[in-house]
Amino acid sequence: MPDKRTDDQSAPARPVSATAKRTRDEHRGTDDRGDEYHSELPPHTIDNLAASLPESLSVSIDVPAAPRRAVAAGGLSTSVENARALPTPATHTVEINTPAPARAAGASSAIESLSRTDAAASVQRDRIRSENSSAPESAAMLTSDRLLTVNRKTRKAPQGAWPEFIYALSLHLVNLGDSPKVRAYKEMDERIRRKFEGGTRFVPILTRKGGVGKTTVTTLLGMALADARDDRIIAIDANPDRGTLSERVSKQTRSTVRDVVSKAASIGNFTDFSTLVSRDETRLDILASDTDPLLSEAFDENDYNVVADLAARYYSIALTDCGTGIVHSVMRATLQRADSIVIVSGGSVDEARLASETLTWLEANGYGDLVRNAIVALNTATQGTNLVRLEEIESHFRSRVREIVRIPYDPQLAAGSVVSYKDLRPITRLAARTLAELVVEGLPADRSA
Repeated sequence: MPDKRTDDQSAPARPVSATAKRTRDEHRGTDDRGDEYHSELPPHTIDNLAASLPESLSVSIDVPAAPRRAVAAGGLSTSVENARALPTPATHTVEINTPAPARAAGASSAIESLSRTDAAASVQRDRIRSENSSAPESAAMLTSDRLLTVNRKTRKAPQGAWPEFIYALSLHLVNLGDSPKVRAYKEMDERIRRKFEGGTRFVPILTRKGGVGKTTVTTLLGMALADARDDRIIAIDANPDRGTLSERVSKQTRSTVRDVVSKAASIGNFTDFSTLVSRDETRLDILASDTDPLLSEAFDENDYNVVADLAARYYSIALTDCGTGIVHSVMRATLQRADSIVIVSGGSVDEARLASETLTWLEANGYGDLVRNAIVALNTATQGTNLVRLEEIESHFRSRVREIVRIPYDPQLAAGSVVSYKDLRPITRLAARTLAELVVEGLPADRSA
C-alpha cells in the first residue's frame, strides 16, 4: 500500500494569495525572533490583551475544486485505486504571534509595593508567632501586650459592682471585664488625655457679666483636666478687679501674679515657679491675682505677657480666669494667645443676653474663629434659672458656637469656698469632665503643623 505521507507530499502545491503570503512571512519572522505569545503568561503582564490585538484579521486561501470520481460504465462502483490517487485536502494552520506589550510605568512599582507589603505582613506574622524577624525591630515593639502572658496574675481585676462580685465569688477565675459605665469613664479619660505638640495651649474663660460663675467654671475645668491628664495644668487669675480664684483651693502661698512679674528674672526652673502657686488635690496649680485693689489696676497687658511666657515654659494647658472688663488691655493679650475660649452664661434672660453680646463683640473684633470653636458653659445654679426655658437658650448658642455644657447646681459650689473635687456630686463631676473633653477636642494637637 502506498505511504499516505508520500501521497500527501506528492500533492500539487496550492496557490496562496499575496495577502496570506505576506501574513505568513511576517509570522515567520516573528517566530525567528522567538517572541512567541503563550496563553500561559500570567495575566498581570498584560495591561489590556483585547486592546493589543488587531481589530480584524483576514486570510485568503484558494482551494481547487474537488475532482469528479471515476464511475465504471457498468455500475456505480468506484475504483479504489483511482480513489486513493485523488488529492487529499490539505489542512493549513495559521499561527498568530503577538508580541507581549511592555508593562505600564506604574506596574513595576505597584508589584514592588505589594512585595514590600507582603514582606512587612510576614514580619508581623513572625513577631506574633515568636519567630525571628528578618528586619531589625525597634524598642517600641517590646510592648506589654506582646511580652506578658494573659492569665489570672497579669490580667487586671475588673471594675464595676457586678464584675467585681463575680470576680471575687469565682476566686478570680471569672473575669467579665469592666462594666459599661467604667469603660465609658476610661474612654473619656483617654480623650481628655490627648497629647499636644508645639507648646502650651491657652484657654480663656470670660464673660461680660460678673456673678455668673466664671471663677467656678474655671475651677471645675482645671480640676477635671488635672485629674485626668498626666501633664501640668495651671489656672491664672487675670482679673484686674481682685479675682477670687485662689480662694477655691487651699492656699499654700501668699504670692500673686505681681510676685511672678517682679521675680521673673530669677525664675530659672519649675521649682522656682512652683513656690509662687497653690496646688490642690487634683494637681491643679493656681496663680492668684492681687488682693489689693489699688495694685490690681496696675496689672496690664505687659504684665500678663510676662506671666504667660513663664507659664508656657512649664505647663501644657493654661486657663485664664478673665475679668469682666472685656476692653481691658489684659483681655487683648489673653485673646491674642487663645487657642480656644469658654463663654460662661447664667440661666437668666439678661445673663444669656450678655453672654451672646460677648460673642458679638468677639466677632466684630476679628475673633470669629474663636467664636465658632467656643464652648458655652451654662450655669444653671444662678437665680432665675427655674423661670427660664433653658432649651431656648441652648438653641440660641448652638447656632453660634461649637457646643454647650450645662453646669448643674451643687451645694459645695454654691458655698463659694474651697472646692473638693472628689466630694462633688457625680453629676457635677460628669459635667466638668464633659467640659474638659470638649475643650481638649477643640485645641490644636500640633501647632507646628
